[in-house]
Amino acid sequence: MAKADRSVEEPLAAAEPFERIGKRALRSLASSAKSVEHAEGHHVVEEGGTPLGFHLITEGEAVVEVGGKQRRQLRTGDYFGLISLIDGKPRSATVRATTPMRTLFISPWVFGPVLEAETTIARDLLPMLCELLRDAEQRDS
Repeated sequence: MAKADRSVEEPLAAAEPFERIGKRALRSLASSAKSVEHAEGHHVVEEGGTPLGFHLITEGEAVVEVGGKQRRQLRTGDYFGLISLIDGKPRSATVRATTPMRTLFISPWVFGPVLEAETTIARDLLPMLCELLRDAEQRDS
């Protein structure tokens, strides 16, 4: 396994989904992450599209659109694609770069083996996923 670069490991460690995971598991994820550049206006993911992985924004901004309507703005430190990364189902939204943007990308074919090797990741992600579910339930009521 490749050694993780600190410039990759630090932003991942600060991101909500991974702030609770152990150092060894974090190093495994960081060594598998790729830095990807996106041009302004580029649709990074498309609603209903293939779940290609998780993105953590390290530079730039984007908007999240559902059904063609803007739902929220994303900035440096925000992320998208976690649910699709885990469940492999189609994307629930479109994410479009509104400025030149750079993301750290973790693909499902990399995440799966890391998750199997570092089983603590699943345990550490569960409380955060429960919070997301509770927040969604509150918004729907």
